[in-house]
Amino acid sequence: MNHQSRFVQAVLIAAALLLSACASGPQTSRHPVDPSAVKVSGSVTRDFNRAVEHMQGEQYPEAIELLLDVTAREQRLPAPYVNLGIAYYRTGDEKHAEEAYLEALRAAPLDPVASSELGVLYRRQGRFDEARATYTDALRLHPDNLPLIKNLGILCDLYLQDVNCALAQFQQYLKYEPEDSTVSVWVADLKRRAN
Repeated sequence: MNHQSRFVQAVLIAAALLLSACASGPQTSRHPVDPSAVKVSGSVTRDFNRAVEHMQGEQYPEAIELLLDVTAREQRLPAPYVNLGIAYYRTGDEKHAEEAYLEALRAAPLDPVASSELGVLYRRQGRFDEARATYTDALRLHPDNLPLIKNLGILCDLYLQDVNCALAQFQQYLKYEPEDSTVSVWVADLKRRAN
């Protein structure tokens, strides 16, 4: 299983856990909602889990159909929107993927998973300034989020040619993942280029 597949699987598992959380009751959409404090109906949870199964089986049109239904019934959580964005992206529909990620960020401002996915989408579209802003804004709230750190490093290195930014990000990443030999090689290369 490659890194991206592991990341998507982790996103799906984390999203399923967030969606299945229960607590005190609904809050208005004008204020950020703690996903663990949202009580979700059993049918929404069931349909979300079915959508996750479709995504794991790479049945994206089926997942999209279920996730659209889930998001019509439950707008307070980012996880269904993030998965909807991933499913749209996998079908080549970048416009709807972006809209889904933005809805996830409306539900949970600066959500690290939604921010990471949106930043990657922006990067792939050549919208480098928007990608950088998305990563850096989310990192202010989630300074130890490894996908955000690594993705900002990749953006700075390969797309912005900002060696110092890339080096800072990858060194930060290695504080949490010192055994990542790939990133260690990147750091050595960046240090060589910085000199």
